[in-house]
Amino acid sequence: MTVSSNNDKWFAISMGLLGVIIGYSLNSFMHGGTLVAPTEQVAQAPTAPSVPPPPAAATGTPPQTGIGPTLGQKNATITLVEFTDFQCPYCGRHFTDTFGKIKADYVDTGKIKYELRNFPLTQIHPNAMIGAEAAMCANAQGKFWQMHDTLFTNQGTWSNESDPTATLKKYAADIGLNATKFASCLKNHDMASVIQKDQADGSAAGIDGTPGFWIIGPNGKTQQISGAYPFDTFKTAFDGMLQ
Repeated sequence: MTVSSNNDKWFAISMGLLGVIIGYSLNSFMHGGTLVAPTEQVAQAPTAPSVPPPPAAATGTPPQTGIGPTLGQKNATITLVEFTDFQCPYCGRHFTDTFGKIKADYVDTGKIKYELRNFPLTQIHPNAMIGAEAAMCANAQGKFWQMHDTLFTNQGTWSNESDPTATLKKYAADIGLNATKFASCLKNHDMASVIQKDQADGSAAGIDGTPGFWIIGPNGKTQQISGAYPFDTFKTAFDGMLQ
């Protein structure tokens, strides 16, 4: 072999190695400085959906109706049962964004009844139980929904207090409750057993978080919704059962 052919051989090898080095270097630069093989794909974090996914399949059996405080006409075709926690921020979101629309379009028009049951998540919401008790003590005086609206409207205030008793008594006075009866009901935990029954019924119905809903329609039609879904999700369910 001649000197010229040897030089040609080593020149070709050198150029090949240089190409590999350049290729890896460019690939490293494109992936933020981490050296990866040319065929490897770097995964990107998925973008969070702008709307919740469709409600999942039911995980329990529908609860018995006609137990909790109810809005709407007795002979309405559909009953919507909500299990709520007055300290839960997602329940607050449902109240702010969706409850009023359901009430205006379906409850006030006689199409559905809206029943509420208590499901305080006391492990993570230390004021959830006393909030539920305040609502049910108001119910004993015929003003559950007024207290319901007050608690959610002012959720950022009473729910962050170490002891919201005085604030809840003020709310009771504001909505016209008998102050003495309300204070006694709250102090003696008169509604604790009612709330515990709601929790047991919710668990049996597959409720494991709040807000949790069951829509119970005619001819055995039911649908479970778990979470603070937008109004359109409920509208679709209601309209499907009303057809």
